[in-house]
Amino acid sequence: MDKTQLIYLVFSVVIILSLVFDLGLMSKKDQKVTIKQALYQTFFWVGLALAFCVFLWIEEGQKPALEYLSAYLMEWSLSIDNIFVFILIFSAFSVKEKNYGRVLLIGILMAIVFRIVFITVGVALVEKFHWLLYVFGAFLVYTGYKMFVSVEEESDFDPQKSKVYVFLKKFLPLAPHDGNGKFTIKENGKKKYTTLFVVVIMLAAIDLVFALDSIPAVMGIVDTKTESYQSTARLVIYTSNIFAVLGLRSLFFLLRGAVNKFDYLPQGIAVVLVFIGLKMLGEHWVNQWIDKNVQVFISLAFILLCLGASVVYSIFIDRKQVGKTENGDDDEAH
Repeated sequence: MDKTQLIYLVFSVVIILSLVFDLGLMSKKDQKVTIKQALYQTFFWVGLALAFCVFLWIEEGQKPALEYLSAYLMEWSLSIDNIFVFILIFSAFSVKEKNYGRVLLIGILMAIVFRIVFITVGVALVEKFHWLLYVFGAFLVYTGYKMFVSVEEESDFDPQKSKVYVFLKKFLPLAPHDGNGKFTIKENGKKKYTTLFVVVIMLAAIDLVFALDSIPAVMGIVDTKTESYQSTARLVIYTSNIFAVLGLRSLFFLLRGAVNKFDYLPQGIAVVLVFIGLKMLGEHWVNQWIDKNVQVFISLAFILLCLGASVVYSIFIDRKQVGKTENGDDDEAH
């Protein structure tokens, strides 16, 4: 067993034990998750991800550890966009709060399976056809631009008019209720799928749509071109994605009431996507001027700067401006 295989083994054991701990000790079936519980769970998953970063640094060195941290931050920030859409889905199908945890868990586990397949295919294609990185780069620049100028599109999303729901409705017998917490029921001797089943499928499908942006972005952060480094690159991509997605459930419960306060986070993410896309497109020239290890530091610093600035602006500066405007309106009214 080589070093990379050992890290995969450690990662797998940690994930399995952590899921058992999270579900067995920190979560209870059919029970509402409080903000306090969500905070503890978020600390748990983020702490675990950071601990794995330290382990990766010790075993593989500085470069893969910093690539992992950059990729994890990228995925984690994109998760907040996921949460906004998840809230719309739960609201559209009237999911009871006591079922949130179970539905999210199954949807997220399905999303992880889809992501593993997506990553495996994507990395294999990039390793065989390096020019695909330029296609991904152009796609990220376009996606970042669209995200920056079209931030209102998500609020117009209607889950019951989405292609996934229309497809399920066309090919499966659906029941217009949650079946008292069940995914399938029998009515008049016929098997039907409840709204909870529909929501699980939609959560996994929506995450896969988000992965179309996030996974190419991670490939732009991680060095996938150096042949001797490719096995480590795959490890970084897999682990950063899985840790970020597994923390999505606790993040949902923690931020669902405050997610709309991060008004300018999409713009911060959009700038990062454009930056990574341009870096991928200009990689040939960038590599001639800047060492790959230095590039990792620059990418990490840029991601932290953009995401941090957009969050600070959303929470503090923009709110103060709104408050001043409202006070001004009140003064004029008097």
